[in-house]
Amino acid sequence: MQFDPLDLGLFAIVLIVLVGPFMVKKIEHNLEVFLFVMGVLAVTISSFYNKELLVETLNYTEHEVGLIGWNMHLVMEAVEEPIIKGIVPAVLVAGLLFHYGKSTVQKAMNSITQVVPVKIIVFLIVSILGLLSSIITAIIASLLLVELMNCMPFDRQTKINLVIIACFSIGLGAVLTPVGEPLSTIAITKLQAEPYHAGFFFLFNQLAVYIIPGCLAMGLLAMFFTGKAKAMECKVTEEEDGGLRDVVIRAIKVYIFVMALLLLGGGMKVIIDKYILGIPPEYIYWVNMISAILDNATLTAAEISTKMSPIQIQAVLMGLLVSGGMLIPGNIPNIISAGKLGISSKEWAKLGVPLGLVLMLIYFIWVFYIPFHIEFHF
Repeated sequence: MQFDPLDLGLFAIVLIVLVGPFMVKKIEHNLEVFLFVMGVLAVTISSFYNKELLVETLNYTEHEVGLIGWNMHLVMEAVEEPIIKGIVPAVLVAGLLFHYGKSTVQKAMNSITQVVPVKIIVFLIVSILGLLSSIITAIIASLLLVELMNCMPFDRQTKINLVIIACFSIGLGAVLTPVGEPLSTIAITKLQAEPYHAGFFFLFNQLAVYIIPGCLAMGLLAMFFTGKAKAMECKVTEEEDGGLRDVVIRAIKVYIFVMALLLLGGGMKVIIDKYILGIPPEYIYWVNMISAILDNATLTAAEISTKMSPIQIQAVLMGLLVSGGMLIPGNIPNIISAGKLGISSKEWAKLGVPLGLVLMLIYFIWVFYIPFHIEFHF
């Protein structure tokens, strides 16, 4: 494999995306714009690759070469996908619904918290939203999460911790059906050929043994983070709720965020193909921690193949799913939740990174070294 100086430029962008938000406050406060600029820069750098050399070294087809660098397909995908996938419309509609229905939600949650122990409510919110996300989609689950947490009797730090844990649960659970998130849709599409003939329940059959305990475990962990919180009347202040202007601005920010991730994924295609594909699944599992800053659907499209064994498929997907919760750009639920609650990159990483690393280690041992691979069949 021939090293190209352009590879160094793309690796530098990965490093900047990882450390920039933690080192520079202006980047932290304008994360969407920063990622968009990095995405544009990545695509621009990839435009300078020698197309003939890519055909020789990576066996690219003429069509694949045409998708490297700036091209109309990538531009249209970046512009349209945030809307077509329902991400931005869902954020906008949910924001409007909560803006006008916040008093009803407040009354309902106040009534519930007076009867049901707070820890039980938290367990149910985190675990059930995780398990239902594959049906109601990760987008809707994360929007519900934020609004429910806004009506819970917790201080800001507790809410942040609970939201991060819940986003791990939603990020895991959404993979169980192709409805849940783009990653699962792409995985099913790529595995429809022989020998898997993947259908609607294929990922459920393959991954439920890992996912369901994971969602329940996140619910139990969330109970621990509630501390000694007791039932009390909650009231969403005007500052927490924001006005109609904030609802629109939030939707625009999510649009730019998703567009930026798509551009980053497109710009990084060459180094993904060069340095990630083809390595053993035990290593690719850990390498997939780059899902914390790159669009995991893009990585799924690049990595998943019908030539893989079931354990390789499980390893690739579990690595992407777990690491996606570590940093804000890693998952759509993270982006939506962080934007709504004003969670900074440092605040997210403080819990997201260590929790993600622990889960990565647990699942690595489970997937590769524990002979406990139950397959469900639907």
